[in-house]
Amino acid sequence: MLSQQKTTVAKVGHVDQKWYVVDATDCTLGRLASQIAMVLMGKHRPQYTPHVDTGEFVIVINAEKVVMSGTKLQVRHYTWYNGYHRQKVESYAERLERKPTDLVYQAVKRMLPKKNTLARHMLGKLKVYAGSDHPHQAQKPIPASFGYQADK
Repeated sequence: MLSQQKTTVAKVGHVDQKWYVVDATDCTLGRLASQIAMVLMGKHRPQYTPHVDTGEFVIVINAEKVVMSGTKLQVRHYTWYNGYHRQKVESYAERLERKPTDLVYQAVKRMLPKKNTLARHMLGKLKVYAGSDHPHQAQKPIPASFGYQADK
């Protein structure tokens, strides 16, 4: 007789969610964002189910100290339409000075599933702070080392 194998499917509310704190100092933006996105989706767990939120909370501190390789800070740019005849353009370096948390937030947002309720729920579990202080000490976050330190 063959043994029967069972597939387990995660259910809403049955998955324990932990809190992780990540220091983004000298981490490469893309590598950091891809690993954070995997944890937010829950793909690092054996109970991963695509239609259920099995991810965990991630707190990113020191987002202002994230780095990009080469000249990407000056060459790459954000564009958006503001209602006038042309689009607004801002380089990554200008965005890092003006809104330091936005680079990490947007990079992770673009690596999550697109335009559905589950993606918005996953993105709500991402907390990004420019400095080293955060108001989530009561959740007892676990230090994690996502991303790789950039070679200098």
